[in-house]
Amino acid sequence: MQNYKMTISYDGTNYRGWQRLKDDVKSIQFKIERVLSELYQYDIKIIGSGRTDAGVHAMSQIANFHADSTHTTEDIYKYLNHYLPEDIAVINIEIVDEKFHSRFNVLEKHYEYKIWNGIHSSVFERKTSYWMKDSLSIDKMKEAAKLLIGKHDFLGFSTKSKKKNTIRDIKNIKISNEGSMIIIDIYGDGFLYNMVRIIVGTLIEIGQSKKDIDVIQQIFTSGIREDAGYTVPGKGLCLVNVTYN
Repeated sequence: MQNYKMTISYDGTNYRGWQRLKDDVKSIQFKIERVLSELYQYDIKIIGSGRTDAGVHAMSQIANFHADSTHTTEDIYKYLNHYLPEDIAVINIEIVDEKFHSRFNVLEKHYEYKIWNGIHSSVFERKTSYWMKDSLSIDKMKEAAKLLIGKHDFLGFSTKSKKKNTIRDIKNIKISNEGSMIIIDIYGDGFLYNMVRIIVGTLIEIGQSKKDIDVIQQIFTSGIREDAGYTVPGKGLCLVNVTYN
């Protein structure tokens, strides 16, 4: 059996997320597994670097699967891209070491959140960005973002967390704007459920002056979800890159 590593991009608009749940056909994982299983004529299960929620996109999601060597990587690549829907594409596929695991071997993930900040919506960015009419103070958001960098207990920035360890290491947060588009880039060793979307919602409320910057430390101390900002829509979020050792 060979271990295959895939790099995948997708527009998550029409899907309920990455993860296949029982017989749910509206997941990215299900679509890819179905095509691979048709190719091999037996069930193929793939492992993603992590699950993205409903509506969330990916430029470079990583997944691996085990299968026999009947088909070349070029054959698998062509077959997948021929039969997958047009909003899912396999960018690359390669044979990797048997020990490679797309989830357990992750060193860092890079997520990007896009906010269209203007009086009117963006016709061409409406599926990949969150429209905010209220003006935002980027300076306040940048100051608050600095407090999130480093190792902290992010329990208060997550929902439905069943993990015993809620400490995560945020390597960097960059906030920039290009015209009406505000882009928040977040780099970390891992993220809890809804963590990025809650961080962004908290930064937005600080940018609106609905919360003070010192609320960040308050959330770390209390670990209470309600102390943080709201959970922004998934459509503005994109998994940009996954780094491995």
